[in-house]
Formats: sequence, C-alpha cells, structure tokens
Amino acid sequence: MLDKGYPPVGFYFSLSFEAIRTTADAAFQEVSGLSVERETETIGEGGQNLYKYQVPAVAKYSNLVLKRGLLIEGSALAAWVRTTIGSDLSEPIVPKQVFLSLLNEQGGPLAFWSFEQAWPVKWSVSDFKADDSAIVIETLELTYTRFQQQRVSK
Repeated sequence: MLDKGYPPVGFYFSLSFEAIRTTADAAFQEVSGLSVERETETIGEGGQNLYKYQVPAVAKYSNLVLKRGLLIEGSALAAWVRTTIGSDLSEPIVPKQVFLSLLNEQGGPLAFWSFEQAWPVKWSVSDFKADDSAIVIETLELTYTRFQQQRVSK
C-alpha cells in the first residue's frame, strides 16, 4: 500500500477525451508537458529610471504531448486530429476537454487534471529505419487554454 507521505509512481495513469470513449484512443504510453509559467512584464520606474520591476502577466501553459504505439485502424481520436489539423479553417475547430488521472496501486485516482479547450496542433510519427526493430511511435501535441489539478480525497 502506498504510504501517505511517499511520492507516487508516474507509470500508472489514465487518459480520456471528452466524447471519445474507445479504450484504444486513450492508450498512451507517455504524457508530458504538464507545466504552467507565469509570464512577467518589465516596467521601468518613472522619473529616476534606475530600477526596473517585473510585474505578473498572463499564465503560459506548455503543450500537452502524448505518445503511443502507432494505431493503424481508424478511430474517433484519429478522425478528430485529421479534421482539426487538416482543416482549411472554413469551419470552427472543435476543442475537447482532456482528463488525466494519476492512479494508485488499486487503479483508483490519486490526482486528477482536466485540460480545458484542448485541440491538436501537431501529429508526428517516429522515423522508419531498416536497421532498427523499434515500435513505431505516434506523437500527438495538444494546446489548451488552461489545466486544473485536483487531489482526490481518500
């Protein structure tokens, strides 16, 4: 059992997308980019011009990066990615909420993040190499307006 003061492991997590319910669509092996940074604005002091002050500005969120083995079959997630990235922008982009849970050893949630207004900005596939037997990895990068973290009470 996980000791209350002990840090959790990062390999047991669950990912899901609003209105996309297939298991394969949520089966990612890596999630990164959970970071937020408060940008600052520099303001010079009036009069003496000896000092500059850093004042808070907007929060900047990193893109959420998801990696998994390449799925060959079509899926609801793949269709959303193709529609969004391949769009000519004559129709509005349809953002989705993304949910990430860090799980305990029983599969219950320890912490929970929700990413608001997420939509794909980049999709890529790892290189193909004749001398390498590595699994082909697809990478999906999402932008979002903000994320919220919630701790799950026991």
